[in-house]
Amino acid sequence: MKTKAVRIYGEKDLRLEIFDLPPIGEDGVRVEIISDSICMSSYKAAMQGAKHKRVPDDVAKNPTIIGHEFCGRIVEVGERWKHKYKPGDGFAIQPAHFYKGSLEAPGYSYPYCGGDATYANIPIEILEMDCLLPYHSDVYYFGSLAEPMSCVIGTFHAMYHTTPGSYTHSMGIVKGGKMAMLAAVGPMGLGAIDYALHCDRRPSLLVVTDIDEARLNRAASIYTVEHARAQGVELRYLNTAAGDPVCELTALCGGTGYDDVIVFAPVKPVVEQGDAILGHDGCLNFFAGPSNTGFKAEMNFYNVHYAYHHIVGTSGGNTGDMRESIQMMNSGALNPSSMITHIGGLDCAAETTLRLPDIPGGKKLIYNRIDMPLTAISDFALKGKADPLFAALDEIVTANNGLWCPEAEKYLLKHFGAQCG
Repeated sequence: MKTKAVRIYGEKDLRLEIFDLPPIGEDGVRVEIISDSICMSSYKAAMQGAKHKRVPDDVAKNPTIIGHEFCGRIVEVGERWKHKYKPGDGFAIQPAHFYKGSLEAPGYSYPYCGGDATYANIPIEILEMDCLLPYHSDVYYFGSLAEPMSCVIGTFHAMYHTTPGSYTHSMGIVKGGKMAMLAAVGPMGLGAIDYALHCDRRPSLLVVTDIDEARLNRAASIYTVEHARAQGVELRYLNTAAGDPVCELTALCGGTGYDDVIVFAPVKPVVEQGDAILGHDGCLNFFAGPSNTGFKAEMNFYNVHYAYHHIVGTSGGNTGDMRESIQMMNSGALNPSSMITHIGGLDCAAETTLRLPDIPGGKKLIYNRIDMPLTAISDFALKGKADPLFAALDEIVTANNGLWCPEAEKYLLKHFGAQCG
């Protein structure tokens, strides 16, 4: 079977190509990929090529398929796995399998498996580590966003607090506590707001900051103060572009400091703000992944010693986080649609990946069985003046508070030349 896929050959060298997939044999599973959301991690791999820890040294001769946030349907199953999978089943994938300690992962390391492809063969490591996950939904972009949402969920689970008189840590954020998310109205921050408002360990106070008023207003229109209050959470949005952010943040929590703080930008002053607003036994989570290997920020070690301040960093979620993500989305408890700002076809995936930091907005969602230039959802109305398909999409998303939605996905796949139904 042939597949059409974006492969990496080296630094800044991504190519959309058609090539043959080998037979799966009795140990394999083949999938059709419907959607893939582009991650900044793919951009980093594209920039670094073989220097990236997950990209093979010989990638110039044996290119690999990029993309690791993908969802679709199973099309062929080898004899060994017929007890578990069958053609037609939906799937999502946990790419971080850590098979025998290996850093290999779909989207970086495999010549026949990655998200920016029409078809792929699932590596044996993914199957043996139970990382090809059942996905019982016909909303494919939810499955693509299950991986980034699992990173958010893992962050919440990784937070911890001490137990007085004991060396046992209590895992997770403080239920009913005070929480701050700094620089948190990008796509991952929006996902974190959604999870904080709807998980089983909600804070009583959630303060969300950024320095971009337009992005703060968008977040506030999606996750409203009124909705948060109905969930038992006092939600506040704060622009920290001017004034004294530490003073303002401290005032909002009554001067006692925050139990949990998550930093969503690898910016030294933001990290130091997070440290400065921690309360007793406060936990600071550095979520943002810096590209600078020498990135540093100051931390008050007096408070580490006497106020039990501590720090944790998370990079990705585990399979349990992924399953929780899928379950919450399928039940309606989570809706990651706010993360998406652009839609495109497989033909634009390479250029989009290479230009990712320069394209404003949130997640860029690729539908692999169509050709479509990367288009901001906010531009649907303008494009709709000349193209009735975009006009129809604009009507659908406008009725959904300007957000991508299952109805829009179904319309796109039906009317933009899709072969996947």
